[in-house]
Amino acid sequence: MTPRGTYRSTRHALLGLYTYAEFFLVALAFVPVMGLVALFAKDDPGRRRRGQWIRRFGRVTSRLTPLWNFRVEGEAPADIDRRGYVVVSNHLSTSDPFLLSFLPWDMRWIVKREIFKQPVIGWLVRFGGDIPLHRGQRDSVTQMFKECHETLKAGVSVMVFPEGTRSPDGRLQAFKVGAFQLAIEGQVPVLPVVVAGTRECRPKGSLWFGEARAVARVLSPVCTVGLTVADVPRLRDQVRDIIARELERMAKAAPAVPS
Repeated sequence: MTPRGTYRSTRHALLGLYTYAEFFLVALAFVPVMGLVALFAKDDPGRRRRGQWIRRFGRVTSRLTPLWNFRVEGEAPADIDRRGYVVVSNHLSTSDPFLLSFLPWDMRWIVKREIFKQPVIGWLVRFGGDIPLHRGQRDSVTQMFKECHETLKAGVSVMVFPEGTRSPDGRLQAFKVGAFQLAIEGQVPVLPVVVAGTRECRPKGSLWFGEARAVARVLSPVCTVGLTVADVPRLRDQVRDIIARELERMAKAAPAVPS
């Protein structure tokens, strides 16, 4: 390995270790604060204040690591602070929630139940008021839909990754129907958001952090007024096509990276 390559490898390793330590220490600092917020804001049906704190945690940790450079593009709907939307995004990495925490509106996330059992991060997710889902369990799915509808009625948006899991190779996967059924049942718009660049932050299966610039691009909302449950597959395919086309445009517009 050349001296330049050795320097880069050493620098990356040191920054990765710093990032792990920084994330852990910030998380520990946020746990008692968010616990108190959850205690005193437990009657808020939309978990708005609790969600604001977990997104604040995401922004603080992201800004403190020199490995990541995040930005948001596009305009949020003018009424999103008063009206609930079903927000959907492609899913590339465990860093996606950190990037999406920069979106300038309140949301509750649907999070797999296993995350709630993890130390520190699980506590933050629970205190943040996110919605647990145990895949494959009917009772859990029913409770999840119930909480989502209550959240939307309270004027707070719900965040869903319709692929269900991170893409293993960066390609857009098939979408599941749950987010679109939720939007149609609640007669609320679907708001597509496209994520690009986060796979380099931390690819699926990797335990190491990567250096990357990433963007979340907010697209135009898709209306569901007048649609019925029979229209769920069509709405799902329509939104997936919108995200796929935008990903293709972003890939073509991306500048070439010098070797």
